[in-house]
Amino acid sequence: MITKNLILNRKKQKPILWDAFFNPSKTLKPLVVFCHGYKGFKDWGSWDVVAEAFKNKNYFFVKFNFSHNGGTIENPMDFPDLEAFSENNYSKELQDLKDVLNYLLSNENPFKTEINTNYVTLIGHSRGGGIATIFASEDTRITKLITWASVCDFAKRTATIGDLETWKKEGVKYVLNGRTKQQMPHKYQFYKDFKANETRLNIELATKRLKIPHLIVHGDSDTSIPFNEANMLHAWNPKSKLISIENGNHVFGSKHPWENENLPKELNLVVEKSIDFIK
Repeated sequence: MITKNLILNRKKQKPILWDAFFNPSKTLKPLVVFCHGYKGFKDWGSWDVVAEAFKNKNYFFVKFNFSHNGGTIENPMDFPDLEAFSENNYSKELQDLKDVLNYLLSNENPFKTEINTNYVTLIGHSRGGGIATIFASEDTRITKLITWASVCDFAKRTATIGDLETWKKEGVKYVLNGRTKQQMPHKYQFYKDFKANETRLNIELATKRLKIPHLIVHGDSDTSIPFNEANMLHAWNPKSKLISIENGNHVFGSKHPWENENLPKELNLVVEKSIDFIK
């Protein structure tokens, strides 16, 4: 069963759109929750094909849009709501993930009877890897963590550095989206939220706190987030497992849109290694 664009409504907060991929049966399935990255969304590129691969191995696979990623309920792809994008921050993404997990593990979820709540794996790509790492260090319901091409430090990302005086004075700064050619707005609140929660948002500290199995996967040809960031994560958690993907770029050979039924070989290897790790 593939159920797309389900709506998680929340009081006084933007709704969250999510997808569920699973094979209905009386057998309980381990839960896998996927977090997209910066300027990402749940329907990007080959993420559906990735979800199918996990479903075919009898996992309950969920992917969702962060509430302020720039998508809307009506149009979950790309960034029709740049105002929402400008109001996003790391704290909101952590709350989104918490609300998604709370719902999935609650009796409100109509698919709850399909899920083995004792096995919950988080997968985060890029910035989503940082979010997943922090969340996994805080929430004991998470039993395994997998990060794909993850950042190791939020403090040095383009969203939190630059000309702070000008940003504060003007209230907003813009980052070009190379694919859509949109000027993506970041309000100064992003920086203020980061500074107010700097200890919590420290990925190094979160990684060192991890008590669960952690798989780090990174392409050796990633030009967006250098492989050294994976080395740093591994150094902070020596019990983690680090896998280098030969010729893997930041999205492991995928692109948007993805019109092939099969995964690119690099991403297929990432999925295989991840499924082996969960097993």
